[in-house]
Amino acid sequence: MPPRKKTEPSAPSTMKELKDTLWQAADRLRGSLSANQYKDVILGLVFLKYVSDAYDERREQIRTELSAEGMDAEQIDELIDDPEEYQGYGVFVVPAAAQWTFLAENAKGMPGIGDEPPRTIGQLVDDAMSAVMAANPALAGTLPRLYNKDNIDQRRLGELIDLFNNARFSRQGEHRARDLMGEVYEYFLGNFARAEGKRGGEFFTPPSVVKVLVEVLEPSSGRVYDPCCGSGGMFVQTEKFIHDHNGDPKDIAIYGQESLEETWRMAKMNLAIHGIDNSGLGARWGDTFARDQHADVQMDYVMANPPFNIKHWTRREDDPRWVYGVPPANNANYAWLQHIISKLKPGGSAGVVMANGSMAANSNGEGHIRARLVEADLVSCMVALPTQLFRSTGIPVCVWFLSKDKAPGKNGEVDRRGEVLFIDARELGYMVDRAERVLTDEDIAKIADTYHAWRGTDSATRQSSTYQDAPGFCKSASLEQVKEADYALTPSRYIGGVAAEEDDEPIDDKIARLSKQLLETFSKSTSFEKVVHEQLERLRG
Repeated sequence: MPPRKKTEPSAPSTMKELKDTLWQAADRLRGSLSANQYKDVILGLVFLKYVSDAYDERREQIRTELSAEGMDAEQIDELIDDPEEYQGYGVFVVPAAAQWTFLAENAKGMPGIGDEPPRTIGQLVDDAMSAVMAANPALAGTLPRLYNKDNIDQRRLGELIDLFNNARFSRQGEHRARDLMGEVYEYFLGNFARAEGKRGGEFFTPPSVVKVLVEVLEPSSGRVYDPCCGSGGMFVQTEKFIHDHNGDPKDIAIYGQESLEETWRMAKMNLAIHGIDNSGLGARWGDTFARDQHADVQMDYVMANPPFNIKHWTRREDDPRWVYGVPPANNANYAWLQHIISKLKPGGSAGVVMANGSMAANSNGEGHIRARLVEADLVSCMVALPTQLFRSTGIPVCVWFLSKDKAPGKNGEVDRRGEVLFIDARELGYMVDRAERVLTDEDIAKIADTYHAWRGTDSATRQSSTYQDAPGFCKSASLEQVKEADYALTPSRYIGGVAAEEDDEPIDDKIARLSKQLLETFSKSTSFEKVVHEQLERLRG
């Protein structure tokens, strides 16, 4: 019987198959790498593949344009390497030694020539990263150079480069390389966040949560800011929103800050891979509370997912941002809210993801600060989200929507001064597995449409919708009603229906209450034990 012919595995036919194939291949490289190093290695390769593909696409476009103008090959060769022909179109310059074709040709390493020693593929990739940063000052200090370390399997690194090369990113259907690589980069970010658990929440906000903020705020022009930007998901979703609504991304200016070097680098790469100007992220990382890198810039929109309930943060009691009260030293929630308010220009608006406890906390002066925010008419809408949206934490979350102006005008035609919209979205979404829930596009539209109808925005006009309270889902309450509820902002207090979850209770109050109940239970148990002993003694007697 003749031996069977070895058949090559079929090429991925869908975007999902492509992403899954690349992820499985990348996972083989993990070896002895730490989670952080592994993430840097893979995301750096994805980025390098992207800049090379985008460069190749632009290069062919230049060649076609010059040929159409009647230039011959020699004239084209003189002009085709002009950096302005690339950078002026949002494309990074990629020197020959950094181009993916060169790396793929030398995926097994490069033999020595003359006095030069042989070089591993890891050395070639490190050199490629340096070359790209040198040719593009906007990327200085951004790209990883760790591919030639002892804990990286050079054979598997070469195999991964081969696979990326054969995946044919440059064209699939009508998509450009940058669109495909942007999807792959986001897919990898999400997988890394899931793999790292709680640590992953520091750089990744679930896309459906980001989309809630973007669809409600509708950022189409002006300055967009995120003071704790993670890997830049808010900005990427903003660009997608503008694209989907036939707007011009150039009408938006991006500003962000991130305190962790590693995450800042991820954000710079993520924006670049989506063709978004990343200069607004600053020349380096930095603590927003210690030094606001955009102190003199007022923003049209702020979107943020600050770290929940952080106990150790840079705090000064005389900070001018604390207009509504000094935040407690053991919880930065109200520091984030006040910093964000301080950044909004007149007419500006914000969406902030917070732990549910922020809606009703009264300890350490937080209730006083919240009361002043309500009385200043800054709170526009409160949305209670379902549990398990964040794989990294079981803490239920909400979204604060803040507005500097609720009068008729730019932000809507309905006068909502003196009112707050409450939305209880805890029953929306579905479980993709045992640990994670996602909101569907229909769920997100339901939240956003409700808000736009309440404000009377152009979006609501197009939908021909008029706002009405919906029992169990939404309620427009007056500031007087909020005051009567002791300024608690938990939607279920106003809407009715499903009772507020116990996790809405501030953690300090909850610990004190449960400790008291436990001590009372112990005391009762001791008393019962004594009675039982007495009864047993009587029976024996």
